[in-house]
Amino acid sequence: MSKNRLEDITALAKRRGFVYQGSEVYGGLAGTWDYGPLGVQLKRNIQNLWWSTFVEQRDDMYGVDAAILMNPKVWQASGHTGAGFADPMVEDLENKKRYRADHLLEDAGVDPLGMTLADMQQTIIDKDIKSPDGNELGEVRQFNMMFQTHAGPIQDDNSKVYLRPETAQGMFVNFKNVVDSLQPDFPFGLAQIGKAFRNEISPREFVFRTREFEQMEIEYFVREDNWEEVFDQWREQFYEWFDLVGIDKSKISELDVVGDDLAHYSKKTIDFEYDFSFGRKELYGLAYRTDHDLRNHQEHSGKSMEYITKDTQEKIIPHCIEPTFGVERTVLAILDSAYTEDTENKRVYLKLAESIAPVRYAVSPLLKNKPELVDKAREVYKMLQAKYGRVVWDDNGNIGKRYRRQDEIGTPWCVVIDFDTLEKDGKVSIRNRDTLEQTRLKPEEI
Repeated sequence: MSKNRLEDITALAKRRGFVYQGSEVYGGLAGTWDYGPLGVQLKRNIQNLWWSTFVEQRDDMYGVDAAILMNPKVWQASGHTGAGFADPMVEDLENKKRYRADHLLEDAGVDPLGMTLADMQQTIIDKDIKSPDGNELGEVRQFNMMFQTHAGPIQDDNSKVYLRPETAQGMFVNFKNVVDSLQPDFPFGLAQIGKAFRNEISPREFVFRTREFEQMEIEYFVREDNWEEVFDQWREQFYEWFDLVGIDKSKISELDVVGDDLAHYSKKTIDFEYDFSFGRKELYGLAYRTDHDLRNHQEHSGKSMEYITKDTQEKIIPHCIEPTFGVERTVLAILDSAYTEDTENKRVYLKLAESIAPVRYAVSPLLKNKPELVDKAREVYKMLQAKYGRVVWDDNGNIGKRYRRQDEIGTPWCVVIDFDTLEKDGKVSIRNRDTLEQTRLKPEEI
C-alpha cells in the first residue's frame, strides 16, 4: 500500500482525465482545479443521482437555481459580512505569506476546536509554532472569506457585490416566491445545486478545500415543534446516500458541533466526517438553522416570509433543517473509497458504483485489424450506447492493456467481441471489473 494515498489518487486523477490543476500551463492557481472528460462525467452522474433521489423522487421538494451575484443586503441580513463568517488568519512575518491559524495548530498536533483567537495566539507562542517556511508568525486575526467584486462600469461602494459563499441564501430569499407560485403543502423543501466561492486562506488537500466549489444543498422547512424528528430523518438519509454512491461507511463518523464552533445561524449541527488519508475531515453537514434566515430577511427587507397553513390558516415563519453535500468532497470521498490496489493481480482499479461510474461499458473487438470483428463490435457498441449511454469504444493496445486502463477508470464491465461471437453462438465476453470473472451473453441480454 502506498505511503501517501492522496498522492496516488491525485496522480491517477490526472493520468486518466478526472482532475487537472487549474491553469496548469501557466503554473496553476492555488485552490482551483479543472475537471477533465471523466471527472466532469463523474460529477454530473453524482449530481444527477442526488437530484433524482432528493428532488424528482419526492413530492415535497422543489428545485431552484438562484443567481451567484446577489444584492449585498442579502449577506448583511444573513450575517456573512460580520465576524460569524470568518477564518482565523496568521501571517509569516518574513515573507508575508498567510495561513489558517487553526490549520497550523492541527499540523502541530493541537486540536483547535473551541479555541478563541486569543487561545490560538497563546498556543502558537507557548509551543513556538513557526510558519511552514520556518519563520515567526504574527498576530492571529479574523479574515472574512467572501470574494468581493463590483457590478457595473463604476467601481465604488455602491457597486460592491460578493460572489456567494453558499447557495442557501438564494433559497431563503426565494421562499415566498415559491410559496406564492406553487402553494406547496407543509412541510416542504427547496433544493439547489450550484457554485459557491470562499476566499480560502490556505487551500489544500487536492479538491478538498478550494476557493471555487459546488454545493448540493436543501433547505427543508418545518414547524418548530417537530424539527428534531425531521432532523433525525435527514440524518438517516445521509447513510442511504453513502450506500448509493459507494462512500465507505466504515470511514464515516459523526461530530456533534457545540458551543462557539456552531455556525452563527445554527442551534444544532452534525458534521459527517470522513477518514481521509490526510486526517478525519468534514464531508457533509446537517444543521438546524431555526427561523434565523427567514426572520432576518423579513426584518431587513420588510417583506413577509410567513407561511399560511392550509389546515388552520395559521401564519408561521417556518424553521429550517439544512442538509449540505459538497460536490468536490463527494468526489474525493468516492475516489478514496473506490481506490483499490490489487497486489495479487498487479493492478490498481477504482471500485466505483455502477450508478455513478463515468463509463459503464467499454466495448472492444479482440483484434482491431480484423474488419469482421470491428464491424460486429461497432454494432454492439451502438446498441449499448443507445440503451445506456456512458459507453466507450476501446481498441488501443492488446486486450490486457485495455482491461488495466478500464480498471483505473473504474469501468464496471468490459465487453469483448471475439471469433466465437462470429462463428459460434453470437455471444460476447463480459468481464467484471471487481471479480475479473468473465461470462458470455448475447448482446441483447446485457
